Amino acid sequence: MKHIFCALLFILLLPFGAISQATAPSRYWIQFKDKNNSPYTVTNPLAYLSPRAIQRRLNQSIPVVYSDLPVNQRYVDSVMAKGAHIHSRSKWLNGVVVQVSSAAMLASIESLPFVAGSKAVGALARPVNTGSGKLLLPPANEDKHGPALPLPSSLNYGPSLNQISMLQGVCLHDQGFQGQGMVIAVLDAGFQHADTLHVFDSLRANHQLLGGWNFVDEDDSVYKKHIHGTAVLSDMGGNMPGQIIGTAPKAQYWLLITEDVNSEYVIEEYNWAAGAEFADSVGADVINTSLGYTTFDDSTENHTYMDMNGHTAPASRAANFASNKGIAVVCAAGNLAQAPWRHIGTPADADSVLAVGSVNASEVYSAFSSQGPDYGGMVKPAVAAQGEGAITADWNSNGILSENGTSFASPITCGLVACLWQAHPGIRNVQLLAAIEQSASQYTHPDTLLGYGIPDFCAANLSLGIIEQHQPGQDALGQPFPNPFTDSFQFFIWSDESQRISMSLYDLTGRCIRSESMELGAQTGHNFTMQNLSGLASGMYMLTIKTGKTVFAKKMIKE
Repeated sequence: MKHIFCALLFILLLPFGAISQATAPSRYWIQFKDKNNSPYTVTNPLAYLSPRAIQRRLNQSIPVVYSDLPVNQRYVDSVMAKGAHIHSRSKWLNGVVVQVSSAAMLASIESLPFVAGSKAVGALARPVNTGSGKLLLPPANEDKHGPALPLPSSLNYGPSLNQISMLQGVCLHDQGFQGQGMVIAVLDAGFQHADTLHVFDSLRANHQLLGGWNFVDEDDSVYKKHIHGTAVLSDMGGNMPGQIIGTAPKAQYWLLITEDVNSEYVIEEYNWAAGAEFADSVGADVINTSLGYTTFDDSTENHTYMDMNGHTAPASRAANFASNKGIAVVCAAGNLAQAPWRHIGTPADADSVLAVGSVNASEVYSAFSSQGPDYGGMVKPAVAAQGEGAITADWNSNGILSENGTSFASPITCGLVACLWQAHPGIRNVQLLAAIEQSASQYTHPDTLLGYGIPDFCAANLSLGIIEQHQPGQDALGQPFPNPFTDSFQFFIWSDESQRISMSLYDLTGRCIRSESMELGAQTGHNFTMQNLSGLASGMYMLTIKTGKTVFAKKMIKE
């Protein structure tokens, strides 16, 4: 079942009734054996990658490799000569999706010497409103106005304040990091009215909408099809003071339709792969996708939980490729916790992505949020953000809505990922996402509901600053905060080598109030929290952190 979630954000399967017979497949994935005799080379990437895509690789010391080479055009031409229509192609997975008109045509393609095999990926999409498709429920708890909230920032967030402040995103915005210079690709189902809604006025006026492509219909019609992507975009790029401010209102965006809401076939995962490759080629820094795949209209295509191992499903493989090219990939975990499936889907299971679950405004787990771990035991979701009662733009007016779904927890997080990377452009994508996970509320004790918990982007910002300033051969310590503290404080420690770190809190008489220790591996960092300090008397204390090479001392004030 697909989880592009609009409002209540469950897409329900209606009884098939009279059309219970599966539509005969007409679209197939054709797997190529190689890219032999390609006119492209890894030494001339400007022939197939934009300068920005190449620069992203250079910034992270990522070489251009074989998988970057486009699909062999001679192979594509030979397939087309058999009468097939090429729907999409994937250089990372090395093949094409074709539409064929007969079994004989497919057999002829399979006989080509460079073809390794084929598999059915879907029939032509069924028409809308036949009574046989999926029903998108109306908004569950629509709120055109929203409550008035105090504004601690220069930005007038209005009712969207909570979902940003929960992640300590105001801290980044107030330092001027609002996504400037960052490019986010949004892979979704459609961006209806995004070309006219007031919430995107600034995106249009400042040329922050870079363009897009519809991989379902194979054209540039992105401002149609569906409103799901519109709502998702508003949580990142929206700018309507007093109602909604997105988490990256000054970033630039590519709008990419990969999801076909009229049917559910695995072809959509190949659309996703094509969309992610497009995002890579134009130099996107970050991908947000509030889509997920588990089971399909043709049950022979269904995934099983065993497939959710991080590297098997087509979308997961493509997401890992995107990460390997230096892109930070952020995915909605899904809304299937109360469905028989229950688990995360693909590409949220991918090894290298930041999968985001949902909490409500009070930071409590949302009952619908898909659960982990992945089949291999990896912590999934990785983090959580507000997806229950999330504020989005109203696609029918110039107001706002309150909606439910990990579809919104993901972009709320994704925009801040872009802002954090803007603050630390020298950091690799894997370091960026690791710092976000390490900043989260339950990093030391992750679970299957919220993963590492709710991230603290202010803390991640501090920790990345330490990593950037770190000198080889040295340990490093970030400033403890908050200071003054009430019940707890935290700090970031970087360990140059594998060692035990000891931490002690002393009062002014020299009495040790608290002593703790932990093991850290070589070249790793950790956000440590010293908790349950509310019983201490107000006054001054001394914190000491001892490593194998250094003793750090910090003055702490208890309020």
